[in-house]
Amino acid sequence: MIIAWIGLVVAIGAILLGNALEGGHLSCLVQPTAAMIVFGGTVGATMLSSTMEEFLAAIHALGSIFLGGKADHEALVKEIVSIASTARKDGILSLEKTVGQIKNSFFSKNLRHIIDGYDPNVLKEIMEDTIQHAEEEKAAIAKVWETAGGFAPTVGILGAVLGLIHVMSNLSDSSKLGAGIAVAFLATVYGVGSANLVMLPVANKLKKISKQQIKELELIYLGLLGIQSGLNPRIIEDRLKNALGHEDHEGEGERRAA
Repeated sequence: MIIAWIGLVVAIGAILLGNALEGGHLSCLVQPTAAMIVFGGTVGATMLSSTMEEFLAAIHALGSIFLGGKADHEALVKEIVSIASTARKDGILSLEKTVGQIKNSFFSKNLRHIIDGYDPNVLKEIMEDTIQHAEEEKAAIAKVWETAGGFAPTVGILGAVLGLIHVMSNLSDSSKLGAGIAVAFLATVYGVGSANLVMLPVANKLKKISKQQIKELELIYLGLLGIQSGLNPRIIEDRLKNALGHEDHEGEGERRAA
């Protein structure tokens, strides 16, 4: 997403520009020891508080922020209504050929269940369980970045303390004072900066993307229930458009009302 790249560049660029305007040099902000303490400590603490699956999924989720596109819910509604029209005109079994053309796995899998004659209550329960699991999984992924954002400033303070200890233990050697002070201050900068400019914003962005993805599943859920019930495609379309008009309400409540 373009706005994610713009936001990242603006946030980091503003800080670097401000540093330059104050007469600082980029080299002054590079301190390998401080970086190792802060980022290594944050990654380790985050891994300790997460499962391996959650941690790897959180890393992989970065692609959806910087490389993913916006969900096209309106196109999905049109696809669902088109399939509903075919089912109403030619019967459910006529959708056999359509299933293989559907890219969304949740959509194609549960449409196959309808064609196979699953009981409506059973299908409804299957879809609700899938959506609930998806919600929990995506919330856990965002939580990993949120957790990292909580650890980073604290680890930064730890790095600062270690730097000050190094300074205090080498007061007689002036050649080591500069390195110790640099670690002390830059560790705090790295910790607070990475948390507030990257980790916490990433967590918030993932929550928004998750909401869009769950909304997509809910639209499919409503559409498939309508198709299985044999509802008029126009009624299905109205229900889906109404759901799109209330994207801020609770998904669970919407499913109970279906």
